[in-house]
Amino acid sequence: MNRQDTAPAPRTAEPVQAVCLGESMAVLLADGPGPLDTVGAFRPSVGGAESNVACALASLGIPSAWISRVGDDGFGRRLTAEVGARGVDTSAVAIDPHRPTGLYLKETGGSGHRGDLGAGSSRLHYYRTGSAASALGPELLTDPAAARLLTAARLLHLSGITAALSDSCLDLVRALLAPEHRRPGTLVSFDLNWRAALWHDRDPGVLRDLLDAADLVLLGADEAEAAFGTGDPQELRALFPSPATLVVKDSGNAVTALTRDGLTVTEPALTVEVVEATGAGDAFAAGYLAGTLRGLDQRSRLRLGHLSAAAALTAHEDHGVPAPAPVLNDLLGASPERWAATSVTAGGIVSPLSTTP
Repeated sequence: MNRQDTAPAPRTAEPVQAVCLGESMAVLLADGPGPLDTVGAFRPSVGGAESNVACALASLGIPSAWISRVGDDGFGRRLTAEVGARGVDTSAVAIDPHRPTGLYLKETGGSGHRGDLGAGSSRLHYYRTGSAASALGPELLTDPAAARLLTAARLLHLSGITAALSDSCLDLVRALLAPEHRRPGTLVSFDLNWRAALWHDRDPGVLRDLLDAADLVLLGADEAEAAFGTGDPQELRALFPSPATLVVKDSGNAVTALTRDGLTVTEPALTVEVVEATGAGDAFAAGYLAGTLRGLDQRSRLRLGHLSAAAALTAHEDHGVPAPAPVLNDLLGASPERWAATSVTAGGIVSPLSTTP
């Protein structure tokens, strides 16, 4: 496998702290809302859970890398270049000369046409079967570029999407979670990222062992209900006893962190004027993981996750721009009453005693 000749070097001299591994894709965004048959044109972009997390981590000041595989095509070059331009190390992204880069189209609602999804709603149409990333496998562990990053990282972030792509991808995820390949001091986080369509011809039962082998698990209550039959935080904690921390997201309401030693912390979501929801879960994961790497307490980790998600929710693309560090730090320490009174719009954060651009 080759590397992108034009792959950007890391934009920071600091060593990589977080590695996110998994497929990302080229994206075609409609030039307006409505069913795809009514759209006049599309513009290119990029997206994908793991690269979204890496980009959001980098925007929060955590030196990050993304490991994956792309096709030897324009979409692959664009994808690698755009992720790299966001400050993410892409030195271990391999080029597959035989398989294409995955692609998806984003449909948004609000046009009033027949079959419209409705204002504020979106749907992703995937074309990823046989993609370059689906050929990832355990041999990645012997790749020098990937091994360098994996050995040095404080955090490895995985998701259930990768495990669903192919048998070789599942084998890779299992290998990365195996005790013999775990480096002492490296935290392994796993986001369920349930995609029912990906598991249509595969056994989702493998997810139980994968999640239980991670140190930190993130999952939405709704997706956990679909995958495991319950979205209740306490029932999920009993179902997955091994991870040090389980984070259960009740979309738009609250997020609960449950630790193995019995601590339970729930933090309500902010009031957010949603522009587009895609990427918010990845942004939350990045905020929570950034707080974890910084050694923040559980409540502050959850709040940083909420703030990161709010930035994505108020942006048209998967990535939002986080508020300045002083604003974030101020809100992390805000009283419960002030936190509850804080709202976020595309124009900025509005909080008692302060309004931030």
